[in-house]
Order: sequence, then structure tokens, then C-alpha cells
Amino acid sequence: MENYKLKAALFDLDGVVFDTEPQYTVFWGSQCRLYHPEHPGLEQEIKGQTLTQIYDQWFSGPLEKEQEVITDRLNEFEQQMHYDYIEGFEALIADLHAHGVKTAVVTSSNMPKMESVYLHQPDFKTLFDAILTSEDFELSKPDPDCYLKAAQRFGSQIDECIVFEDSINGLRSGRAAKMKVVGLTTTNPKEAISALSDIQISDYQNISFDTLESLLTSHKS
Repeated sequence: MENYKLKAALFDLDGVVFDTEPQYTVFWGSQCRLYHPEHPGLEQEIKGQTLTQIYDQWFSGPLEKEQEVITDRLNEFEQQMHYDYIEGFEALIADLHAHGVKTAVVTSSNMPKMESVYLHQPDFKTLFDAILTSEDFELSKPDPDCYLKAAQRFGSQIDECIVFEDSINGLRSGRAAKMKVVGLTTTNPKEAISALSDIQISDYQNISFDTLESLLTSHKS
């Protein structure tokens, strides 16, 4: 069997690095009830979508004028959020770095959001070899553009990379990039993401470099 080497671990941000999805559900729940009271539970449907995708589908036409107001509210909300790491994440990052694996954040978040992250987690940048945000991509998830660009940043082949995602669009992006995908059940239940991911985890407590490298060797022709 050919020996596959893990060279790059590519992480989405919310729901993958940080346990922030419940907070976003609170924010979008308030906005959806305000603007779309006829559609209860809309905040659950838009999980994992980019802000542009949410606006295009739900806040266009007569509501387009509200987009700037909602963005201001969101920016203010994100400045007050707490950014707690998913359990076991920091230990996994240390293990990956100890084995020479490059790490990157690949997120649809923009720079104002990231400034809030850096403020609340001053050591965040030291955990990653690269941080790619929405400003770095031409196409949003579920397009594979963001993960392919991350691999290129490290000079890695797609079969040397593993993607960590929680949202449906993010998982589809990793799949479309033809990379191995680890699905986190922080946003969607296991049964909803199992078809889009190679393994499913709730946190990183039982995940290590060895676990991930063995994933690369599985189901290879």
C-alpha cells in the first residue's frame, strides 16, 4: 500500500476551532424573528451559510436596506462574543506541529471578525501557519476554491490534506476539493453529516496525528 503522509490540517473556524455556533444561533434567531416572523426556525436553516448567502436569500429586495443595520449589529455582537476552543483542540494542534504538519484556518469570516478573535484570544495566530479569510477567496463554500488555495499555500497535494468542517456547505467544500474530511457534530447531528465526511467527532479529545494519518491511508485505491 502506498504510504500517505499528512502534511496539512485545514480548519474551518466557527464550530470547528471555536464553540461559537450556539452564540450565532442566538443572534440570528433574534434577527430572523424580527424580519421573518412567518418563518420560525430560520436561524437553524441558515447555519453554515456566509453572510452574503444569507443576505442574498433572505434579506434582498425590500429588506436590502436593512443589510447594513444587521451587519452593524453582527459586528457589535461578535466583539462581545466569547471564543472558547472546542475541547481538545489545542492539544491536537500541538501534536500536529510536533509531527511537522502545517495548520491553517480556512474561514468565510472577514477581517473585522478576525480582529475580534485576536482581541479575545491573543495567542490564536501562534496556533496556525496560515489564516485564510473571505478576503482570500474568489468563491465561497461549498466551492472548493478556499481549500485548494490553502493546499497551494503550503505546497501540499490534496491527498496530503485533511479538512475539518461542521456546516453542510463547508463539508461539501472539503469533499469538492477531494480531500479527506472530518465532520464535527457541533452544528449538525452525526446523521446529517455522515455522508459528507469520512469520520464524525464531537470534539478533539480522542483525535491525534496518528488517528488522522491513518485516515489518509484508508479507502485509497
